[in-house]
Amino acid sequence: MTEAEAFETKQHKSSNGNMSPETAVEDVFDQTYKEKEGPKPPMIIVWRNVILMSLLHIGALYGISLIPSAAPLTLLWFGVCFILSALGITAGAHRLWSHRSYKASLPLRIFLCIANSMAFQNDIFEWSRDHRVHHKYSETDADPHNACRGFFFAHIGWLLVRKHPDVIEKGSKLELTDLLADKVVMFQRKYYKPSVVLMCFFIPTFVPWYMWDESVWVAYFIPAVLRYTLVLNATWLINSAAHMWGNRPYDRNINPRENKFVTFSAIGEGFHNYHHTFPYDYASSEFGSKLNLTTSFIDFMCLLGLAKDRKRVSREMIQARVQRTGDGSHRSG
Repeated sequence: MTEAEAFETKQHKSSNGNMSPETAVEDVFDQTYKEKEGPKPPMIIVWRNVILMSLLHIGALYGISLIPSAAPLTLLWFGVCFILSALGITAGAHRLWSHRSYKASLPLRIFLCIANSMAFQNDIFEWSRDHRVHHKYSETDADPHNACRGFFFAHIGWLLVRKHPDVIEKGSKLELTDLLADKVVMFQRKYYKPSVVLMCFFIPTFVPWYMWDESVWVAYFIPAVLRYTLVLNATWLINSAAHMWGNRPYDRNINPRENKFVTFSAIGEGFHNYHHTFPYDYASSEFGSKLNLTTSFIDFMCLLGLAKDRKRVSREMIQARVQRTGDGSHRSG
Protein backbone atom coordinates (compact mmCIF):
# COMPACT_ATOMS: atom_id res chain seq x y z
CA MET A 1 0.00 0.00 0.00
CA THR A 2 1.41 3.40 -0.97
CA GLU A 3 1.65 6.24 1.54
CA ALA A 4 -1.23 8.01 -0.23
CA GLU A 5 -3.44 4.92 -0.13
CA ALA A 6 -2.59 4.38 3.53
CA PHE A 7 -3.65 7.94 4.25
CA GLU A 8 -6.94 7.51 2.39
CA THR A 9 -7.61 4.23 4.19
CA LYS A 10 -6.93 5.90 7.53
CA GLN A 11 -9.25 8.79 6.66
CA HIS A 12 -11.98 6.38 5.57
CA LYS A 13 -11.52 4.24 8.65
CA SER A 14 -11.78 7.18 10.98
CA SER A 15 -15.06 8.30 9.41
CA ASN A 16 -16.57 4.83 9.77
CA GLY A 17 -15.81 3.63 13.27
CA ASN A 18 -17.67 0.37 12.78
CA MET A 19 -15.47 -0.69 9.91
CA SER A 20 -13.96 -4.15 10.36
CA PRO A 21 -10.13 -4.32 10.37
CA GLU A 22 -9.85 -6.44 7.22
CA THR A 23 -11.92 -4.00 5.15
CA ALA A 24 -8.99 -1.60 4.87
CA VAL A 25 -6.68 -4.09 3.17
CA GLU A 26 -8.62 -6.86 1.42
CA ASP A 27 -9.76 -4.71 -1.52
CA VAL A 28 -6.73 -2.39 -1.68
CA PHE A 29 -4.05 -3.12 -4.30
CA ASP A 30 -1.07 -4.97 -2.84
CA GLN A 31 2.08 -3.15 -4.00
CA THR A 32 4.30 -5.86 -2.52
CA TYR A 33 3.12 -8.65 -4.83
CA LYS A 34 5.65 -9.72 -7.46
CA GLU A 35 4.92 -12.10 -10.30
CA LYS A 36 7.08 -15.19 -10.36
CA GLU A 37 10.00 -15.12 -12.77
CA GLY A 38 10.38 -17.70 -15.50
CA PRO A 39 7.93 -19.23 -17.97
CA LYS A 40 4.21 -18.95 -17.30
CA PRO A 41 2.31 -22.14 -16.41
CA PRO A 42 0.57 -23.79 -19.38
CA MET A 43 -2.98 -22.68 -20.14
CA ILE A 44 -5.34 -25.60 -19.53
CA ILE A 45 -8.63 -25.32 -21.43
CA VAL A 46 -11.77 -26.48 -19.62
CA TRP A 47 -13.63 -27.95 -22.58
CA ARG A 48 -16.82 -28.47 -20.61
CA ASN A 49 -17.05 -24.71 -20.05
CA VAL A 50 -16.20 -23.98 -23.68
CA ILE A 51 -19.04 -26.21 -24.88
CA LEU A 52 -21.56 -24.88 -22.34
CA MET A 53 -20.74 -21.23 -23.05
CA SER A 54 -20.92 -21.84 -26.79
CA LEU A 55 -24.34 -23.49 -26.49
CA LEU A 56 -25.55 -20.70 -24.21
CA HIS A 57 -24.61 -17.98 -26.69
CA ILE A 58 -26.13 -19.92 -29.59
CA GLY A 59 -29.32 -20.19 -27.54
CA ALA A 60 -29.21 -16.45 -26.87
CA LEU A 61 -28.90 -15.68 -30.59
CA TYR A 62 -31.88 -17.92 -31.22
CA GLY A 63 -33.73 -16.08 -28.45
CA ILE A 64 -33.18 -12.80 -30.30
CA SER A 65 -34.89 -14.29 -33.37
CA LEU A 66 -37.94 -15.10 -31.22
CA ILE A 67 -38.44 -11.53 -29.94
CA PRO A 68 -40.98 -10.56 -32.66
CA SER A 69 -43.20 -13.47 -31.62
CA ALA A 70 -43.08 -12.69 -27.88
CA ALA A 71 -45.99 -11.05 -26.06
CA PRO A 72 -45.38 -7.47 -24.79
CA LEU A 73 -45.70 -8.72 -21.21
CA THR A 74 -42.99 -11.29 -21.89
CA LEU A 75 -40.62 -8.56 -23.05
CA LEU A 76 -41.50 -6.52 -19.96
CA TRP A 77 -40.82 -9.58 -17.79
CA PHE A 78 -37.49 -10.00 -19.60
CA GLY A 79 -36.57 -6.46 -18.51
CA VAL A 80 -37.66 -7.11 -14.92
CA CYS A 81 -35.56 -10.29 -14.76
CA PHE A 82 -32.58 -8.45 -16.25
CA ILE A 83 -32.72 -5.72 -13.60
CA LEU A 84 -33.32 -8.16 -10.74
CA SER A 85 -30.44 -10.45 -11.68
CA ALA A 86 -28.13 -7.49 -12.36
CA LEU A 87 -28.89 -6.08 -8.90
CA GLY A 88 -28.01 -9.45 -7.40
CA ILE A 89 -24.49 -8.85 -8.72
CA THR A 90 -24.05 -5.08 -8.46
CA ALA A 91 -25.88 -4.22 -5.22
CA GLY A 92 -25.39 -7.69 -3.76
CA ALA A 93 -22.23 -9.67 -4.52
CA HIS A 94 -20.27 -6.57 -5.49
CA ARG A 95 -21.05 -3.56 -3.32
CA LEU A 96 -22.50 -5.33 -0.28
CA TRP A 97 -20.60 -8.58 0.09
CA SER A 98 -17.31 -7.93 -1.74
CA HIS A 99 -16.65 -4.38 -0.54
CA ARG A 100 -18.95 -4.05 2.50
CA SER A 101 -19.69 -0.49 1.33
CA TYR A 102 -23.06 -0.44 3.13
CA LYS A 103 -25.05 -2.61 5.53
CA ALA A 104 -28.21 -4.49 4.58
CA SER A 105 -30.97 -5.88 6.78
CA LEU A 106 -31.81 -9.57 6.73
CA PRO A 107 -34.82 -9.15 4.36
CA LEU A 108 -32.68 -7.17 1.90
CA ARG A 109 -29.83 -9.68 2.10
CA ILE A 110 -32.28 -12.50 1.37
CA PHE A 111 -33.70 -10.57 -1.59
CA LEU A 112 -30.22 -9.86 -3.00
CA CYS A 113 -29.25 -13.49 -2.46
CA ILE A 114 -32.28 -14.66 -4.48
CA ALA A 115 -31.50 -12.11 -7.20
CA ASN A 116 -27.89 -13.30 -7.20
CA SER A 117 -29.00 -16.87 -7.85
CA MET A 118 -31.03 -15.56 -10.77
CA ALA A 119 -27.80 -14.05 -12.16
CA PHE A 120 -25.96 -17.42 -11.94
CA GLN A 121 -22.37 -16.14 -11.79
CA ASN A 122 -21.04 -18.41 -9.03
CA ASP A 123 -22.32 -18.21 -5.48
CA ILE A 124 -21.85 -15.06 -3.40
CA PHE A 125 -18.93 -16.47 -1.41
CA GLU A 126 -16.90 -17.47 -4.47
CA TRP A 127 -17.83 -14.32 -6.43
CA SER A 128 -16.81 -12.05 -3.54
CA ARG A 129 -13.57 -13.93 -2.88
CA ASP A 130 -12.52 -13.72 -6.53
CA HIS A 131 -13.47 -10.06 -6.69
CA ARG A 132 -11.37 -9.18 -3.66
CA VAL A 133 -8.45 -11.01 -5.28
CA HIS A 134 -9.09 -9.00 -8.45
CA HIS A 135 -8.79 -5.71 -6.55
CA LYS A 136 -5.86 -6.75 -4.39
CA TYR A 137 -3.79 -8.06 -7.32
CA SER A 138 -5.32 -6.20 -10.27
CA GLU A 139 -3.69 -6.82 -13.68
CA THR A 140 -1.22 -9.40 -12.37
CA ASP A 141 -1.02 -13.19 -12.54
CA ALA A 142 -3.06 -13.31 -9.32
CA ASP A 143 -5.95 -11.41 -10.93
CA PRO A 144 -8.63 -13.94 -12.04
CA HIS A 145 -9.45 -11.90 -15.17
CA ASN A 146 -6.17 -10.06 -15.78
CA ALA A 147 -6.90 -7.55 -18.58
CA CYS A 148 -3.22 -7.50 -19.52
CA ARG A 149 -3.86 -10.89 -21.10
CA GLY A 150 -6.20 -9.32 -23.64
CA PHE A 151 -9.86 -8.46 -24.14
CA PHE A 152 -11.05 -12.01 -24.78
CA PHE A 153 -9.36 -13.40 -21.68
CA ALA A 154 -10.66 -10.62 -19.44
CA HIS A 155 -14.17 -10.89 -20.89
CA ILE A 156 -14.84 -14.63 -21.03
CA GLY A 157 -11.60 -16.52 -21.59
CA TRP A 158 -10.77 -16.64 -17.88
CA LEU A 159 -13.83 -18.83 -17.39
CA LEU A 160 -12.73 -21.24 -20.11
CA VAL A 161 -9.34 -22.14 -18.63
CA ARG A 162 -7.98 -23.28 -15.28
CA LYS A 163 -7.13 -20.49 -12.86
CA HIS A 164 -3.54 -19.35 -12.67
CA PRO A 165 -1.92 -20.94 -9.56
CA ASP A 166 -1.35 -17.46 -8.08
CA VAL A 167 -5.10 -16.75 -8.18
CA ILE A 168 -5.78 -19.87 -6.15
CA GLU A 169 -2.90 -19.24 -3.75
CA LYS A 170 -3.78 -15.60 -3.04
CA GLY A 171 -7.49 -16.31 -2.83
CA SER A 172 -6.90 -18.95 -0.17
CA LYS A 173 -5.04 -16.43 2.00
CA LEU A 174 -7.70 -13.71 2.03
CA GLU A 175 -9.58 -12.82 5.21
CA LEU A 176 -13.13 -14.00 4.52
CA THR A 177 -14.58 -14.36 8.02
CA ASP A 178 -17.33 -11.84 7.26
CA LEU A 179 -18.61 -14.04 4.42
CA LEU A 180 -18.29 -17.23 6.44
CA ALA A 181 -20.26 -15.64 9.28
CA ASP A 182 -23.12 -14.53 7.02
CA LYS A 183 -25.83 -17.20 7.23
CA VAL A 184 -27.51 -15.98 4.04
CA VAL A 185 -24.26 -16.37 2.09
CA MET A 186 -23.59 -19.81 3.52
CA PHE A 187 -27.17 -20.99 2.94
CA GLN A 188 -26.96 -19.98 -0.70
CA ARG A 189 -23.58 -21.68 -1.07
CA LYS A 190 -25.01 -24.93 0.33
CA TYR A 191 -28.05 -24.91 -1.95
CA TYR A 192 -26.61 -22.99 -4.89
CA LYS A 193 -27.36 -25.46 -7.70
CA PRO A 194 -31.08 -25.90 -6.95
CA SER A 195 -31.41 -22.15 -6.34
CA VAL A 196 -29.96 -21.47 -9.81
CA VAL A 197 -32.28 -23.97 -11.50
CA LEU A 198 -35.23 -22.35 -9.75
CA MET A 199 -34.34 -18.66 -10.08
CA CYS A 200 -32.27 -18.44 -13.26
CA PHE A 201 -34.29 -20.78 -15.47
CA PHE A 202 -37.55 -22.08 -13.96
CA ILE A 203 -39.12 -18.87 -12.58
CA PRO A 204 -38.28 -16.71 -15.64
CA THR A 205 -39.84 -19.40 -17.85
CA PHE A 206 -42.80 -20.34 -15.64
CA VAL A 207 -44.21 -16.85 -15.00
CA PRO A 208 -44.94 -15.91 -18.66
CA TRP A 209 -46.28 -19.38 -19.43
CA TYR A 210 -48.55 -19.51 -16.39
CA MET A 211 -49.59 -15.85 -16.05
CA TRP A 212 -50.34 -14.85 -19.65
CA ASP A 213 -50.15 -18.07 -21.65
CA GLU A 214 -46.83 -17.40 -23.39
CA SER A 215 -45.38 -20.44 -25.13
CA VAL A 216 -42.86 -22.33 -23.01
CA TRP A 217 -40.41 -22.18 -25.91
CA VAL A 218 -40.45 -18.36 -26.11
CA ALA A 219 -40.54 -17.99 -22.32
CA TYR A 220 -37.44 -20.16 -21.96
CA PHE A 221 -35.31 -18.62 -24.68
CA ILE A 222 -36.07 -14.92 -23.99
CA PRO A 223 -36.56 -14.20 -20.24
CA ALA A 224 -34.32 -17.12 -19.25
CA VAL A 225 -31.54 -17.84 -21.79
CA LEU A 226 -31.25 -14.48 -23.58
CA ARG A 227 -31.61 -12.47 -20.37
CA TYR A 228 -29.03 -14.62 -18.56
CA THR A 229 -26.54 -14.28 -21.42
CA LEU A 230 -26.94 -10.50 -21.61
CA VAL A 231 -26.43 -10.07 -17.85
CA LEU A 232 -23.31 -12.22 -18.06
CA ASN A 233 -21.84 -10.12 -20.85
CA ALA A 234 -22.79 -6.86 -19.16
CA THR A 235 -20.86 -8.00 -16.09
CA TRP A 236 -17.92 -9.25 -18.15
CA LEU A 237 -17.62 -5.88 -19.89
CA ILE A 238 -16.61 -4.42 -16.53
CA ASN A 239 -13.63 -6.78 -16.53
CA SER A 240 -12.72 -6.21 -20.17
CA ALA A 241 -13.93 -2.96 -21.76
CA ALA A 242 -13.82 -0.94 -18.52
CA HIS A 243 -10.19 -2.01 -18.04
CA MET A 244 -9.17 -0.99 -21.56
CA TRP A 245 -11.16 1.92 -22.97
CA GLY A 246 -12.03 5.24 -21.37
CA ASN A 247 -10.42 8.02 -19.35
CA ARG A 248 -8.69 7.84 -15.98
CA PRO A 249 -9.57 11.03 -14.10
CA TYR A 250 -8.72 9.67 -10.65
CA ASP A 251 -5.65 7.51 -11.18
CA ARG A 252 -3.75 7.40 -14.46
CA ASN A 253 -1.42 4.72 -13.07
CA ILE A 254 -4.01 1.92 -13.12
CA ASN A 255 -5.81 0.27 -16.03
CA PRO A 256 -9.49 0.62 -14.99
CA ARG A 257 -11.32 3.37 -16.91
CA GLU A 258 -14.50 5.40 -16.86
CA ASN A 259 -16.63 3.82 -19.60
CA LYS A 260 -20.12 5.20 -20.33
CA PHE A 261 -21.30 2.17 -22.31
CA VAL A 262 -20.42 -0.16 -19.43
CA THR A 263 -22.08 2.27 -17.01
CA PHE A 264 -25.32 1.90 -18.96
CA SER A 265 -25.18 -1.86 -19.61
CA ALA A 266 -24.08 -2.78 -16.07
CA ILE A 267 -26.54 -0.42 -14.33
CA GLY A 268 -23.92 1.90 -12.88
CA GLU A 269 -20.70 -0.11 -12.69
CA GLY A 270 -18.79 1.66 -15.47
CA PHE A 271 -17.21 4.37 -13.31
CA HIS A 272 -14.37 1.93 -12.97
CA ASN A 273 -11.35 4.18 -12.52
CA TYR A 274 -13.17 5.75 -9.58
CA HIS A 275 -14.16 2.35 -8.20
CA HIS A 276 -10.62 0.96 -8.22
CA THR A 277 -9.36 4.17 -6.65
CA PHE A 278 -12.03 4.19 -3.92
CA PRO A 279 -13.40 0.60 -3.77
CA TYR A 280 -15.19 1.17 -0.45
CA ASP A 281 -17.53 3.89 -1.80
CA TYR A 282 -21.06 2.44 -1.89
CA ALA A 283 -21.99 4.54 -4.96
CA SER A 284 -19.00 3.27 -6.96
CA SER A 285 -19.01 6.75 -8.52
CA GLU A 286 -18.31 10.35 -7.62
CA PHE A 287 -21.72 11.36 -8.97
CA GLY A 288 -24.04 9.40 -6.71
CA SER A 289 -27.13 8.08 -8.49
CA LYS A 290 -26.43 9.82 -11.83
CA LEU A 291 -26.54 7.10 -14.52
CA ASN A 292 -26.33 4.66 -11.63
CA LEU A 293 -29.41 2.51 -11.08
CA THR A 294 -27.62 0.41 -8.46
CA THR A 295 -26.87 3.44 -6.30
CA SER A 296 -30.50 4.59 -6.66
CA PHE A 297 -31.63 1.15 -5.51
CA ILE A 298 -29.39 1.23 -2.43
CA ASP A 299 -30.56 4.76 -1.61
CA PHE A 300 -34.18 3.62 -1.89
CA MET A 301 -33.48 0.67 0.41
CA CYS A 302 -32.04 3.12 2.95
CA LEU A 303 -35.17 5.24 2.63
CA LEU A 304 -37.23 2.14 3.47
CA GLY A 305 -35.00 1.35 6.43
CA LEU A 306 -33.65 -1.84 4.85
CA ALA A 307 -30.08 -0.57 4.44
CA LYS A 308 -27.80 1.82 6.30
CA ASP A 309 -24.22 2.99 6.90
CA ARG A 310 -23.40 3.86 3.30
CA LYS A 311 -19.67 4.56 3.02
CA ARG A 312 -18.76 7.61 0.94
CA VAL A 313 -15.57 9.40 -0.07
CA SER A 314 -15.34 13.08 0.86
CA ARG A 315 -15.21 15.74 -1.84
CA GLU A 316 -11.86 16.93 -0.45
CA MET A 317 -10.34 13.45 -0.75
CA ILE A 318 -11.58 13.09 -4.34
CA GLN A 319 -10.14 16.45 -5.37
CA ALA A 320 -6.82 15.68 -3.70
CA ARG A 321 -6.57 12.37 -5.54
CA VAL A 322 -7.57 13.93 -8.88
CA GLN A 323 -4.84 16.54 -8.58
CA ARG A 324 -2.22 14.02 -7.47
CA THR A 325 -2.78 11.08 -9.84
CA GLY A 326 -5.54 11.98 -12.34
CA ASP A 327 -5.01 12.14 -16.11
CA GLY A 328 -6.44 15.66 -16.37
CA SER A 329 -9.83 14.58 -17.75
CA HIS A 330 -11.79 15.10 -14.53
CA ARG A 331 -15.09 16.99 -14.79
CA SER A 332 -17.32 17.69 -11.79
CA GLY A 333 -21.07 16.91 -11.92
